[in-house]
Amino acid sequence: MEFNAETLGVVNASGETVYSYTKDQNNDALWRVVYRKKTVSKYAKDVLNIFLPAGYPHSVTQDYKPYQIYDSLQAFSSSIAGMLSSRAVLQGMGVGDAGSSATGAVLLTVFQEGTGRIATILFAHYFGQAIEPECKFYRFSADLFNDTALLLDILTPALPHYPKIMALCASGILRSLCGAAAGAAKASLSSHFAKNGNLAELNAKDGSQETVITLMGMLAGSLFVRVVEGRQAVWCWMLILIGIHLWTNYKAVRSVQMRTLNRQRASIVTHEYRKSGAILRPEQVAQRESILFWKAPPINFCQTFSQEMTVDASDLDCLRSKNYFIAGHGTGPERTIVLRGSATGGATSKDALKAYMEALGGVGGRVDLDEDQVFWNALSSAGWKLNTGALETGPAMRLVC
Repeated sequence: MEFNAETLGVVNASGETVYSYTKDQNNDALWRVVYRKKTVSKYAKDVLNIFLPAGYPHSVTQDYKPYQIYDSLQAFSSSIAGMLSSRAVLQGMGVGDAGSSATGAVLLTVFQEGTGRIATILFAHYFGQAIEPECKFYRFSADLFNDTALLLDILTPALPHYPKIMALCASGILRSLCGAAAGAAKASLSSHFAKNGNLAELNAKDGSQETVITLMGMLAGSLFVRVVEGRQAVWCWMLILIGIHLWTNYKAVRSVQMRTLNRQRASIVTHEYRKSGAILRPEQVAQRESILFWKAPPINFCQTFSQEMTVDASDLDCLRSKNYFIAGHGTGPERTIVLRGSATGGATSKDALKAYMEALGGVGGRVDLDEDQVFWNALSSAGWKLNTGALETGPAMRLVC
């Protein structure tokens, strides 16, 4: 609530005045509500607020808006493409064909769902820990899985019986992988966007946005399936819709400015500091990082000690003093980072970042990573979260000594 000598104003979380009070002309001790007539723009804003987090735009990060715009566009095009593919699947299963068996269609659906669920379990087991550090990669990869499944669906009416079954099962597997990757990546992105402990509400509002966009896409898709007939027309429109879908997805992911230092972002920050002495901010790094294709340096965090690895006294000294040591592999460029574990916690996320930067070649002699607190303060001031781990993409193994 805002005060001055003559008026009182009640503001919401976004700073907008929702009620005003003014002193009564006949009684200075009495305050009366000032009612304002709502305009068309005000009503439109009220409707828009139904789908936005409370306190928007102050309750979310600045990259929330461009991401949601592109995400809505991709959901719209995906809904239309999905209806075209659904019709193709029904045709492939023999809907409208008197010789088709309903039982056979049901068994095929069960087989398709079963293989998809098994794929989801295996994907979560092998890639689950890598999704949060590389959420932008997996968010875009999910749509590649989905669009490949759409193309397989379009193929099914023209395929013989057994290849058709294989195509439908492959499509189900790809959709399951899409759901697993997109769901996990979306959780990480939502955590990034939320600023004021409003993660649950942000996810709920995102669901509302997706529901409306999907409904609009289904309405538009209903017109498409009536108008677009013939194999050539279906393929032409499907390729156009998939192109729009992938482009808008790429723009959505590209707009995200993650504040955690994963391997690629840490490499970009380190190399720029070695080159110019400047510390890049998250929005600057977001413009440079690659979404799909990035050649990672041959640096890994130790995930198993079954491999041949020698540990000498100097390594143990490093492990006790710095909480990590870096093991080489002969004369090759490969490096393996071994982190220390202990009953009191051992290596931290900051230790892992120090080790990775050291394995990259340090920061060109500009700073001692172990002693220069100014460097780490500068990273923090630039907007980077140093206490959030985003470097390890597999089982977090620690050596206790």
